[in-house]
Amino acid sequence: MQGRKERMNGMENKMEKKFVSLVVYLHDAAPYIKYFLDTVLPVCEENFEQFEVVCVDDGCMDGTVELLREYVEKRQLKAMVNVVHMSFFQGLESAMNAGRDISIGDFVYEFDDIFVDYEPEVIMEVYRKLLEGNDIVAASSRGKLRFTSRMFYALYNTTRKGNEKIGPETFRLVSRRAINRIKSMGQYIPYRKAVYMNCGLKTSTIHYDSRDVNVRVKNKTVVAERTALALDSFIYFTNVLERISAIICGIFLIFTLGMGFYIMSDFLNNDTKPVEGWLSTMGFLALGFFGVFALLTIILKYLSVMLNLIFRHQRYLVSDIEKVVKR
Repeated sequence: MQGRKERMNGMENKMEKKFVSLVVYLHDAAPYIKYFLDTVLPVCEENFEQFEVVCVDDGCMDGTVELLREYVEKRQLKAMVNVVHMSFFQGLESAMNAGRDISIGDFVYEFDDIFVDYEPEVIMEVYRKLLEGNDIVAASSRGKLRFTSRMFYALYNTTRKGNEKIGPETFRLVSRRAINRIKSMGQYIPYRKAVYMNCGLKTSTIHYDSRDVNVRVKNKTVVAERTALALDSFIYFTNVLERISAIICGIFLIFTLGMGFYIMSDFLNNDTKPVEGWLSTMGFLALGFFGVFALLTIILKYLSVMLNLIFRHQRYLVSDIEKVVKR
């Protein structure tokens, strides 16, 4: 009996002293919620003295929250469990911003997706990597990506405004210093991944072998919302529209100059007789299109500056915060 007590005390002494928050995004995730909790919670119970779970209910309509309540009642959790009920469906980024803002942990795990394709040990690998001096550490699967996802990351990283590249992430761990840094910047966070990678703090990524290399291709959760987010991200964090406009503007500039040289050579060479009015019409059109796209480039640049000034406040609506307790 004495030996067992000593072993238990030894285990407690080995547990991490840092307070950890788990912010979990929920949107019609009933098929995955129990398996996710069975995978993640034992790891936290075995390794952390104190932790909390902040679940963000982003308009769940399939009984996800009810299953969460039943799970907490049946299982003797030592952690605090809070459910943030969004007023209506507001999307991944706004919901996770709300959950992160009410979390109180020294380190915050952000689970954007509770679809588990990793071994539980990856959770602690990310934590240990953060202790090496990083402030943001992500877990990324080596499995296959959808073609659209590959195209998005390739185009985004080519046209990004910052220095850091982004890639697919399953979940991430963020230090309180990184969260405070973002808040001190006074910046609205429309795409956390991009903001974290460009906040000036040290970041790292842990790559793991997925249990199924095709699982991320098959997972169809919140596809429409993520597609809209991808389109918005190009506007917020890249200059892709400016580049496209500038390229088209350059093409019409070259065409305009070509037409100018053609008109001059026509005046010098009277052997050719083009259709009357054709040269002046084409010259006018080329010059007009050049002017339109030049103006569009200026407008897009102006809008990009305005976006940086406008999106400086968190924008989400929370209905209430429910504390789930054991009965």
